[in-house]
Order: sequence, then structure tokens, then C-alpha cells
Amino acid sequence: MSNAPEVRGLFLKALGRPVIVAPSTAEPTVTFDGPLTEVCPCSLKETELPVVVRAGEETYEVRPTRTGERTINGRVALVTGGAQGFGAEIARGLVEAGCFVYVADLNGEGAAAKAAELGGEGVAHPITVNVADEDSVAAMAAEIERVTGGLDLVVSNAGIVRAGSVLEQDASAFRLSTDINYVAFFLVTKHLGQLLARQHSTAPEWLTDIIQINSKSGLVGSNKNAAYAGSKFGGIGLVQSFALEMVAHGVKVNAICPGNFYDGPLWSDPDRGLFVQYLNSGKVPGAKTVADVKEFYEAKVPMRRGAQGIDVLRAIFYIVEQEYETGQAVPVTGGQVMLS
Repeated sequence: MSNAPEVRGLFLKALGRPVIVAPSTAEPTVTFDGPLTEVCPCSLKETELPVVVRAGEETYEVRPTRTGERTINGRVALVTGGAQGFGAEIARGLVEAGCFVYVADLNGEGAAAKAAELGGEGVAHPITVNVADEDSVAAMAAEIERVTGGLDLVVSNAGIVRAGSVLEQDASAFRLSTDINYVAFFLVTKHLGQLLARQHSTAPEWLTDIIQINSKSGLVGSNKNAAYAGSKFGGIGLVQSFALEMVAHGVKVNAICPGNFYDGPLWSDPDRGLFVQYLNSGKVPGAKTVADVKEFYEAKVPMRRGAQGIDVLRAIFYIVEQEYETGQAVPVTGGQVMLS
């Protein structure tokens, strides 16, 4: 465990803007003596970046991120499930908003390709992770601590769907949905939350965000899709509970509940996509083709289209910029699901 999150916190408080804190072998020009929680950030207000600092036995370069007028600009963000689908759209939008983005995915090659596509070193960093495995998630948190010293935004997006009748579905498929959609959110919040809490110890006024990409199926039940809907309902319970605890560490915890993303692999994959699963499971009465299933679902949306990446991005921007909101589930469904 390094001092990097606490060093990052000092500069967040002093400069009021995101920074990257990375290991350095250069000669330091600033040295912190004693506990970092006792350092007065006022001594750093006029510091010009980049700067090399020493904290104990560790030396770091503190360098700026990109700047802009919006709160989101320059933030260090993590997107799990970032190699494809909603995750890839979110990662791209965050990079375009000036963020440094960790693209994390079980598909390590896909994560590396996506990070390179988004700009590579200095803009995006790939991480191979199994979000349902605690050791893997802990290793991801350690890598983030090593590369940037901390972060400002966690987007817990990785998820799967295994549709099927409660009368027929294998328990293994049910457990897999629960592990990826529910348990993994706990693991991500636990290990990244620890990092955010350490950073907060020296930047008590700097707010950070954990956002779960949930689903409209976390707001209303889903026929012959109980494993998915149940895990998403549970996710909102975690969001509300985590929000109550993490606010003490300056972390807002919220969920976004998108409608169906028809263009992504979750729905359109020809082998495992939901269109195929729902057709095969008989979830859509009378449907004989994938096109029938798609038409059935589009007809349910008042705005007559599926959710798109930009819709979710706008919700992320709102949550980050709205400082007075935590523990909420924000629907982005084109009117298909309305809160009462």
C-alpha cells in the first residue's frame, strides 16, 4: 500500500482539479515530512504542475489532466465491461469529455484494443479483470493506485443476461447472473471504495462517484428473466445502502437504469444476444424471428427507440455534476418505465 492516494488528495484539495500521481525516479522538489493528513494543502496552492514530490520513501510525479468548464473534465474514471456495448460507448464519451479512462474487461485483448483506439497511453489504460473474483478486483484497484494514484469516477457497468423460465433455468445460470450483476458490484465498491476513502482523508471536500449501470429491469419485473431482474433489483438495494455509508468518505453512489440497448452485443449478438435468447425461450408470444422480437420491444417505448450510449453518458454527467444527489436510481428508458 502506497502513499499515492493521500498525495493525490492533497493536490485535489490544494488545486481544486484532478491530477495524476505516478511513481517517479526524478529528484523531488517538494518533500512531505510526517503524516500526510497533517500537511496543510495551502502550501501547495501555487504549485506549478508537473512537480516531483517525496512522501516518506516514495517519490511521485504529480501532473495535470486535461481541463475544461464542466465538472467531468479531467476526471480519472474506471469503466468495467468497457471493451464493448454500453461500456465502450461510455468509455469513448468520457475520453471525449477530457477524462483519463481505465477500460476494464474480462476480455483483456478487447480492453487493450479499445484503450488504444481511444488514444492509448496518457488517455486510456486497459485492465484485464474478472469482476466476480475478489482477488482480480483487488489487483485492479492496486493497478489504478500505481498508475494514477487514485480516481474520481467508478462506472460499474459489467453485466450479463441469462434469460429463462423459472421452471426450467439451471441454477448455475441463475448464480452466474447473480455473481456478475450483484456480487461484482459489491466487490468493485469495496476495493475501489477503499481507494476513494484513502484519497478523501486528505481531500475531505472533494466529491467522487460510484455509478452502477443498472437496468429498467431493476425497476420493474421481467418475464422469464428473473435471474437478471432479481440481480438488478438487488443492485439498487446495494446502491442505497452503499450511499448511506460512503457519503462519510465523500463518495456519492447512484444507479442509472437504461432501457434496452438494441445495437450492442447484449441484444444483437447472433449466438447469445437477448433477441436470440428471447426468441428461443418463447418470451415474446407469436415471435418467429429476431426481427419480430425487436419490433415487439421497440413498440413498448413511447419514444420508439432503444437507449443509446449518449443517453447514458448524459445521465453520468448529471450525476457527477449534481453534488446534492446520492442513493438514487435514474431511469433512462425513453418513457418505458416511469417513477411514481
